[in-house]
Amino acid sequence: MDLSPENILLIGSLLLLVSIVAGNVSSRFGVPTLILFLIVGVLAGSEGIGGIYFDDAGVAQFIGVTALNFILFSGGLDTNWQVIKPIAWRGISLSTIGVFITALTVGIFVHLILDFSLLEGLLLGAVVSSTDAAAVFSILRNKGTKLKGKIGAVLEFESGSNDPMAYFLTITLTGIIASGQFDSWSFFFILIKGFLIGGTMGYCMGRISHWVINNLKLGSDGLYPVLVLGLAMFTYAATQIIGGNGFLAIYLSALVLGSRDFIHKRSLLKFYDGQAWLMQIILFLTLGLLVFPSKVVPLMPVGLLIAAILMFIARPAGVFISLAFTKTSIRSKLFISWVGLRGAVPIVFATYPMIAGLDKAGLIFNLVFFISITSVLLQGTTLPLAAKWLRVIEPPIATGSADDLILSNNEIKIVTLGSESAVVGKRIVDLHFPASTYITLIKRNDKYIQPTGADRLMAGDRLLVLSGNEAELQEALDMLSEK
Repeated sequence: MDLSPENILLIGSLLLLVSIVAGNVSSRFGVPTLILFLIVGVLAGSEGIGGIYFDDAGVAQFIGVTALNFILFSGGLDTNWQVIKPIAWRGISLSTIGVFITALTVGIFVHLILDFSLLEGLLLGAVVSSTDAAAVFSILRNKGTKLKGKIGAVLEFESGSNDPMAYFLTITLTGIIASGQFDSWSFFFILIKGFLIGGTMGYCMGRISHWVINNLKLGSDGLYPVLVLGLAMFTYAATQIIGGNGFLAIYLSALVLGSRDFIHKRSLLKFYDGQAWLMQIILFLTLGLLVFPSKVVPLMPVGLLIAAILMFIARPAGVFISLAFTKTSIRSKLFISWVGLRGAVPIVFATYPMIAGLDKAGLIFNLVFFISITSVLLQGTTLPLAAKWLRVIEPPIATGSADDLILSNNEIKIVTLGSESAVVGKRIVDLHFPASTYITLIKRNDKYIQPTGADRLMAGDRLLVLSGNEAELQEALDMLSEK
């Protein structure tokens, strides 16, 4: 088939549609949706029924890095800082010390059981050291499982913040093996520099992005997603260029931005959630195309052994050591250990040794692919059962009819602004309403306005205020009536 634009779009659209349908069916059986996207890519590849030949690790890496930026940005944007603030140090410890311990443990075992040097073993350990919570939460949501206490918040924060450490270890070890030189001082200097620059750039760009979005007046609402995309991609690229950790920067910038009110926040959150799903599908399809099953099958016995070491030794060691001095129960630590699913990120990171031309790059990539699939299939399908056994599930809340839910969970009030109200002349985005409270409609001079954060309130406006919490509704009403 000729690679004409229409043929590329036809194949691409068919792969997307097949992936979505297959993923929707698989989720009913507790199989993570994203793993089906990967399998569709494999089936469409050169050794599958699709016969699409693709072996360009550079292109796969570019697509992977771009997709990861979207995924990390969307994840940070949708993360509630007030929820993760109490457990921030636990998440940071897991995403740094936990990742390092996991990589070290896997690396030592791989060095002992395979014909790998210690550095090569550590490289494989670094590649598989980050987790994929997108698959975790999709499984738990599909099964209606709600975790007790702060476990969900810990997992959410860890999954969004552990990629930078895994990336640093992968890049650094790849460079050391390629050059044959290792300097411990340089290693720690690059680590500290990368995280300091990445953290500083992420925080500063989050604050700058917030100011720009709220103060740059654009002629069309459709330009705001483009503006936010430009700011996000600039954050990653600029940080990488000056020697920082770009993945840390883009996640932190989104976290800072998402914790503040900004214009079109609700619509932008939905937009980037959709974009993240699109990028995840494209990422998994691309990585599936890059895999040659005939090279993976002979590695299955070794892959199963390494996967077992990762799941039953390395991940628990990382969790228990990194959370040793925190108030986390044994049951919670065991569950967090079992939630260490590997997804697309390790497969993307496995392309770096391939591009660097390392001797065992192909072996590492195929092992990582098999380990990731094994981890998701085994751990993913047993998550609800593990949560039940370890008693970390919140009991279901009794609910009535749909009408009862609407009446009990939502409060609606109509407020008329007086000329002396303190909010007159202010933009809605600057009011800082409680999280569940919104101004959904404004009646002004016999005209109805569907407000955005940029709209300014005027005396005489009749506001339709909707809230999901009676106390928060009263707080909002007090703000509107202040003089």
